[in-house]
Amino acid sequence: MSEPVSGSGLPYRPCVGIMLLGPKNRVFVGRRIDMPSKHWQMPQGGIDPGEDPASAAVRELREEIGTDKAEIIAETDDWLRYDLPPELVGKVWKGRYGGQVQKWFAMRFTGRDDDIDIETEHPEFSAWRWAKAATLPDIIVPFKRQLYLDVLDAFRDLLR
Repeated sequence: MSEPVSGSGLPYRPCVGIMLLGPKNRVFVGRRIDMPSKHWQMPQGGIDPGEDPASAAVRELREEIGTDKAEIIAETDDWLRYDLPPELVGKVWKGRYGGQVQKWFAMRFTGRDDDIDIETEHPEFSAWRWAKAATLPDIIVPFKRQLYLDVLDAFRDLLR
């Protein structure tokens, strides 16, 4: 993967995103602890040096929601990206990145709701729920809206 550069001139942070599909094809979303707001998001996180994206997705799921009871059922063909809004550039990720470039994975949750424990070693979410996929672009922070539309488009066949 080449090193794309964000609109701010900073590189993108390589990451994975996870669309965890649960009962009735609802999608896991969490409310971030570090950004108190009405917005929700799907799990996502960085890829460690030398780590392949699929392994990173399983690790991030375990780190963020306390379970790896899921199986990968699809991944995006392309890497998707978003830029941080100007007011966040230089303030998150120690100022090193201007956004994220992400490989997204659709996973089928194979556990029960009580297998999910967001009170992990380093908690990222203060609450969680299962959401209808169609609501995702409306509940995410506005600067990630297009990204979520792209993810929904990539996994549209799974959501029928």
